Parts: sequence; structure tokens; C-alpha cells
Amino acid sequence: MADVLIIMHAKAALDGDLRQAVAAARQQGNSVDVRVTWEAGDAQLFATAAARTGRYDTLIAAGGDGTMNAVVAGMMDPAVSAPPALGILPAGTANDFARACSIPANDTLAALNIALASTSEPVDVGMVNGRAFLNLATGGFGTEVTATTPEDLKRILGSVAYLVTGIKQATNLVTNKAIIRGDGFFWEGSFLAFAVGNGRFAGGGIPMCPDALINDELLDLSILPDVTSEELPRVMADMLVRGMGARETALVQARVSELTVSSEQLLQINLDGEPLQGRSFHFELRPAALRLRLPPDASVLTD
Repeated sequence: MADVLIIMHAKAALDGDLRQAVAAARQQGNSVDVRVTWEAGDAQLFATAAARTGRYDTLIAAGGDGTMNAVVAGMMDPAVSAPPALGILPAGTANDFARACSIPANDTLAALNIALASTSEPVDVGMVNGRAFLNLATGGFGTEVTATTPEDLKRILGSVAYLVTGIKQATNLVTNKAIIRGDGFFWEGSFLAFAVGNGRFAGGGIPMCPDALINDELLDLSILPDVTSEELPRVMADMLVRGMGARETALVQARVSELTVSSEQLLQINLDGEPLQGRSFHFELRPAALRLRLPPDASVLTD
């Protein structure tokens, strides 16, 4: 039997299926505590405090990619010497990391059983300017879409809301310039989008780093260079459906252990669903830093 703490986003706490799944887990003899977030920063604080006690086998992030990011950040706090395993209950709009890991978003009880009983696998944790992430950091077009999609639209349409917003913004896009340096890699120019991936998807299932693995000790990099104004609407529409593969022949890709993205302009990146601004971002990996509970068919692990 498991001894777990579920750190739950306030919106997820209203989900009747989630309440029933927790009740079923307790009836099976599992010890399941729940903490519900109230304001920004709660999930990270709850995770750090719980991980420091050493009491729990698993901390479960119940919410979207942002909730998962906050829980991971709390577990990676320097005050935590030996973090427990991480489980994921996808209950957000996009659930991009859960999608890559084959954790079902439409079967709450099945997802909870994975978090309670599956084998925990050691996985890498990405860091950017000292902040942890488990899935993806994206910059450019996709980031602007995620940041400006209204909450009401996401509530009504789910991940389709990102597609609607993106199509509206396609003709008004302003491209950015950057220098991207990694171990044995250099690129400079204007880009429509870039992604630094430990995971694979962003924006509700858009494949940004479709071959990324979470335990290979490498970050996947995808850069979509600028296109002509005539091509822009078509490329943007394709990208929102097919991701970086929409311009496969022009795509710049690499796998690196660390890299730096710098620009004279102020850049905004999306970090597991959370915005971050700056002119320089340094990415690196902490190999096998966390243990993650995954289904047996998860394709995000190396053989």
C-alpha cells in the first residue's frame, strides 16, 4: 500500500471523478493525504515541506503542466536531500507532459493507479537560470499563443483554444532574433519558435520536440527559422497542428547537455506552462534527479 500526498490545483479539487478516485484509493488501503492550492506558490511550498519530512512514498501533482512544474520545483529545493517519487494526475487544459508519458487524462482512476502502483523510473530534470522544468521551454510564436489564450476560452474549448488564438495572431506575429550556443552547437538568426525539450509537447499536444527522452541526459533543441511574410499564415496554421514538423526541411535540431539562448531583445519563454522573461537563458540538465511513476508503455524512456 502507498503513502502519498496529492498536491491539487484548486480547480482540480472541484472534479467529481477525482474525488471518487481518491476515495477508491483509500478504500484499497492506501494512505492518501490531499493539499489544495489557494494562491501562487502554494504547490511548491507544499512539495518542499512534504519532501523534507521523508514520510511519503510519492508526491502526486494533480492539475496541469504548471502545477507539475511547481511540485517539481519544490522537490528540487536544496533543503530536500532525498525526494520521493513523483506521480502525475493530469487535470489541466493541456496536460502536455502527461500526454507524452501516456498517462491518461480521460481516466482519472487509471492515472491515480499509475501514480500509486507503477514502478518509479529515474528521469532527468531540466534547469533554466536555476528554475526546474520537466517538460519543455518554448519561445516565439507558441509562447505568445499560450500566454494570451483567455482562460474562459480554455475552459470552453480545452486545448483547441490554443489553435483558435494562434490562427488569430498569425498575421500579427513579430519574430525575434537570438544567438543559441550549446556543446558543439551554434546558431544565430531570426526565429518563429524554438523549443528546448526534456518532454515532447506544448500548447495542448503540439509536437515541439517529438523525439525527446526524459532519461537520456540530453536536451532536445528545435529551432524554426523565420519565413517570408507570404508564407507566414500557412506555416503558422500548419505549426499549430503539426508542430515543428510543419517545416521539417527548414528545422534546425540538436541534442545537447547544456545551451544558452541570448538576445538583445526581451524574450518571453514558456516553462511547463509558466511565463519567464529575460535576455539570456542558460539551460542544463540534472541527470536522474527525480523518480517518476510511469505506465509500462511510456515511450519517453531510453531502452
